[in-house]
Amino acid sequence: MNTLFPKVYCFDSGLHTGEENMEFDRRLMASFLDGRFQERFGHNSCLWRFYGWHPFAVTLGYNQDVSGIDAEKCRSAGIDVVRRPTGGRAVFHADEFTYSFFAESLVPNSELYRMVHEVIKLALEDLGVHAEFCRSTLASQSGVSHSGTVSCFTASAKYELQVGGKKIVGSAQRRTRNVLLQHGSLPLSERHKELCRFIAFSDGENSGEIKDEMERKTSSLEEILGYIPQYSLLVECMRSALGKIYGIKALELHSGALEEIFEKYEHVNP
Repeated sequence: MNTLFPKVYCFDSGLHTGEENMEFDRRLMASFLDGRFQERFGHNSCLWRFYGWHPFAVTLGYNQDVSGIDAEKCRSAGIDVVRRPTGGRAVFHADEFTYSFFAESLVPNSELYRMVHEVIKLALEDLGVHAEFCRSTLASQSGVSHSGTVSCFTASAKYELQVGGKKIVGSAQRRTRNVLLQHGSLPLSERHKELCRFIAFSDGENSGEIKDEMERKTSSLEEILGYIPQYSLLVECMRSALGKIYGIKALELHSGALEEIFEKYEHVNP
């Protein structure tokens, strides 16, 4: 049982455009930073948001160079390109289940990172997927070409989840003062590997290197289970896992409750 957060909330916001998804998270983080969320829903609380993408999107890490992505190819394919408020590298959000985690806490980032992945690990167990923690970071990629360093999914950090030695969840964090936001992507199919289609390769480079790297280092639920689980089933597995980890039932929030705090929105730059 986890005692870090006596109040746990979850919110299923469904499918949205890339900018809508990232703006939603920016507004939620702002509400934690100025205390509106805690005032409305209780101090020492945390929030999990579940969502997906329509149309598909490429997100860039907060400090990532946008030149690594071919924006024209994305536009032609109807793919959104947006910047995340969290760090990390590029992710192609296609067939995927995405989460965001928010908390105000003095607990170190690494401990919260582990806790978040413990919840996801337990949810995957309900699907019959037995994931394991990556115990250490991968070796440095110095000397690898620009294209080989553009994908978030080709690098693993301690406490990330792997199945058969391949990464199954990609996550990134950002802390501002005592407020932590963590994003994560759980690929439902192999389509996340199509990121190589949208990378801006320099002369002499091609998509083969990063495509091979993603094949070797990443996986998806369809590859493991032989089918794509329904989004609604994944939401239920996450809710169940939250109850088991925290020892209390996660309280479900609806859009109206969050709009109440958004109406008082004052610009905060997280």
